[in-house]
Amino acid sequence: MGFLDILLGRTRPAAPDLDRLFALPSAAVTLRAAAGFAPTGRGSVCFTSVEGPAFAEIREDVTELLGADGERAGAPVEFSRDAYGYSWLVSRRGPDDLTSLVGDLHAVNSALEGAGFGPQLLCSLVGFEDGEGHTCALVYLYKRGSFYPFAPLTADRRDNALELRIRAVLADDLRIEEDLSRWFPVWGAPGL
Repeated sequence: MGFLDILLGRTRPAAPDLDRLFALPSAAVTLRAAAGFAPTGRGSVCFTSVEGPAFAEIREDVTELLGADGERAGAPVEFSRDAYGYSWLVSRRGPDDLTSLVGDLHAVNSALEGAGFGPQLLCSLVGFEDGEGHTCALVYLYKRGSFYPFAPLTADRRDNALELRIRAVLADDLRIEEDLSRWFPVWGAPGL
C-alpha cells in the first residue's frame, strides 16, 4: 500500500484464502449447539458465466473429480445457471459429511482459480436447516475472503435478526464480513 493510498483512506481488499473454507465443520458444531441449525449436505460454488474450451475442460475435470467418487452419497455434481445468468456448481453429500462437502467446494474453487478463472469466482455456500424447516447458508465471498450468513424467509424476504444472531454466534469460528452492505442475498441459490 502506498503513501497516497494511506492519505486517501483506501485499503487493499483481502486476498482470497480458500483454506478458510476448512473452518466450516467446526463452525457447524457451534451453529448447531447455539442456534439449532444442522448441515443439509448441500453446497455450491457461484461464478460468472464462462464459456470456451478451457472452461469446458475444467468443467469435465471437476465433474470427474467430484462425480466419479464411489463413496459419494446422492447425485453427482450438477452445473446450473440461475435467473441472473450466474453459473453454479452444486455438490451433495450426506448431512453428516460436511468435511467432504467442504473438500468438494475447495477443490472446485482451486481448480477454477488454478486454470485462471479466479476473477470469475464469486462465492461458495453451504446450506443449513433447523428442525422447523427454516434454512440458512454460510456464504464465503471469494474476493473478500470472508463469510456471512444468509437466511431467506420467503422468495424475496430475509430474516435479518437470524443473520445477525448467527454472526454473533460464529464470530470466533469464522472471519465474518464486517460490511453488512456486502451481505448479498442469494435468492434461489442452488444448494440452499
